[in-house]
Amino acid sequence: MSNKVEVQTRNIRLTEKIEEYVNKKAGNFDHYLPSIDDARVELAHYQAARNADDRNVAQITVHGKGFTLRSEERAGEVLAAFDQAHDNMQRQIERYKGKHYHGRGDGRSAAEAAEPIIDDETGELSPLVARRKKFILYPMSADEAAIQMRNLGHDNFFIFYNAETSKVNVLYRRRNGSYGLIEPELG
Repeated sequence: MSNKVEVQTRNIRLTEKIEEYVNKKAGNFDHYLPSIDDARVELAHYQAARNADDRNVAQITVHGKGFTLRSEERAGEVLAAFDQAHDNMQRQIERYKGKHYHGRGDGRSAAEAAEPIIDDETGELSPLVARRKKFILYPMSADEAAIQMRNLGHDNFFIFYNAETSKVNVLYRRRNGSYGLIEPELG
């Protein structure tokens, strides 16, 4: 990652002082995790917030190959919100490094090894299944599913109803660029 961080603002004038401060602090994330490709900082001011301490919001998002880390904090001053979000991001980076670089050979399952996820806004534990999504499955062939997958921009997988087998299938992209097809069977 270059030392330049993309800084966006809403309802705040981006001064040189703020931009320099943000670039200096957020530009060193790759020092802690070299696989970070880019970082984006969004600073916003919401006049309509009920509490004056929640009017300034700082959100930091870092992207790397195979991961995205995000931190959001609120405070009375924009730089205070940024500092809190920066500290939170450093903790997330350390936690990510611990999970992905030091191995998991302790014999626990992924569900047992997972740390509890705490919601940034409420401070409460998030449920294990954080999101449910429903969509309509249209009957199609595996070739049509591959075309749909490319057209929709789904990079990793595509779920579809296979008209030839009358079952739900998953089409996925393999590392070499070809496609694989998962045809589930009830046990």
